[in-house]
Amino acid sequence: MSDFTDDLDDLETAEDFLRFFQVGYDQRVVNVNRLHILQRFHDYLGADSGLEGLDDSGMADRYRVHLERAYQDFVVSTAIAEKTFKVHKEEARKMADRFVPLDSLLGSPV
Repeated sequence: MSDFTDDLDDLETAEDFLRFFQVGYDQRVVNVNRLHILQRFHDYLGADSGLEGLDDSGMADRYRVHLERAYQDFVVSTAIAEKTFKVHKEEARKMADRFVPLDSLLGSPV
C-alpha cells in the first residue's frame, strides 16, 4: 500500500477529503450535499480509466480534479437535479412515465 492510499484511509468526511485535496469549499454547500459530493466523486473515479499506473502524485492530482468537479456539480445544481443516487434516478424515471401532455387532458382543438 502506498503513502497516498494510507492517507486516503484516514479520510472520513466530505470536509476531510476537500481539505486533503485542497479544494476550496463553502460549508453551506457541503452541509446540504455531502453524501452527493462523495458519491459523485466516487462515480468520477470509477469512470476514469487513466488511474492505473499513476504514481502517488499523479493519483493525487487526478483525484483532486474529480473531487473539485464533483463539488462544483452541486455548487451550480441541486442533488435532485443531478440525480446522484439510485432513488433519485428511479423517481425521475417514474415522473417521466407519469407525464401526461396537457393537450391530452384538454382534448383536441375543434
